Amino acid sequence: MAVLKVKFTKTKRDKLAQILWILNWVSVVSGIILFSLGLFLKIEIKKRNEVMAKGDVNSVPNMLISVGVIACIINFLGGKICYDCSDANKFSRWKLVMLPYIICTFCFTFCILVGALMCYTMRNELEESLYLGLRDAIKFYKDTDIPGRCFLKKTVDMLQIGFQCCGNNGFRDWFAIQWVSARYLNMASKEVLDRLKSNVDGKFLVDGVPFSCCNPSSPRPCIQYQLTNNSAHYNYDFLTEELNIWVKGCREALLDYYTAIMRSIGITALFIWLFELSVLIGVRYLQTAMKNVLLLGDLEGESDGWLLENSFVEAAKYNISIIKNLGKANQISTVSGMNDPNIDVQNTNCGKTNVTTKSIPAAS
Repeated sequence: MAVLKVKFTKTKRDKLAQILWILNWVSVVSGIILFSLGLFLKIEIKKRNEVMAKGDVNSVPNMLISVGVIACIINFLGGKICYDCSDANKFSRWKLVMLPYIICTFCFTFCILVGALMCYTMRNELEESLYLGLRDAIKFYKDTDIPGRCFLKKTVDMLQIGFQCCGNNGFRDWFAIQWVSARYLNMASKEVLDRLKSNVDGKFLVDGVPFSCCNPSSPRPCIQYQLTNNSAHYNYDFLTEELNIWVKGCREALLDYYTAIMRSIGITALFIWLFELSVLIGVRYLQTAMKNVLLLGDLEGESDGWLLENSFVEAAKYNISIIKNLGKANQISTVSGMNDPNIDVQNTNCGKTNVTTKSIPAAS
């Protein structure tokens, strides 16, 4: 029994073909949108690639770009097919192509769904990449005279100013590293030498942060050094001075930024998936309706269209029976004591055998 069977007149078939032709061209536009969203996300990730560790963070934009290109190709072909389906004679050219086309389109729509879901599952990978990348960027902040790292100071400063953040997890991350280059330290100063000697690794550590952590909205001049020493500053309490420097870490700020982008892209991709699925259902109805018209031989008459020719249960039973029959046909028993029945078949010995012959007396 067919699933969701609908009866179509010639007028309904023609209208369905025209509507699907228009919708396929709309789907081409949706493919361009997917491609653009993937390209936008890829560019945004590329902008801050210097503070990200190498990983699979580009899998989502690459998926969206690929799906967008495929969408344009498939829906362009679908528009041509649906346009020709308004004429039964032209449909005969696509009769053998439509079912493979529908199967390929179904797989493609599934890829759109996967791409949409990946936008929501990418957060953990992105968070790990940002944590490792920012950790290394802050670690090499002072290396302004080393090739390959000289750009990191500017990158981190611009990042902290632009996203109003400080450090990786927070401003205290700067306390654990030497972020001032040794070339700017006065080695003749007793204070500098005492700090270097007081650290096991010989690093110049201070409870201070770079200027880019300062909050311009602070009512007082920015305090960068001795942040946790209340007695070093007049009328100061570092536990309450939230407006002096940025409190939020850059990892959290960047993660919130990219999460908002991917959430918007994911919602858009889900709507596109639903739209593509509805177009696919319409193409399936058109294909089955036109197929039945050709079988009936009456091009002007009514025909039935459906999603599946058999119900899910019937299709499952049919497929299971085919699998069982194939299994029985190819089964070779390996149970001990049981041999291949063909082995027991005695072969006819066609060779020469010793036959006792009797001499025939010659005629006298």
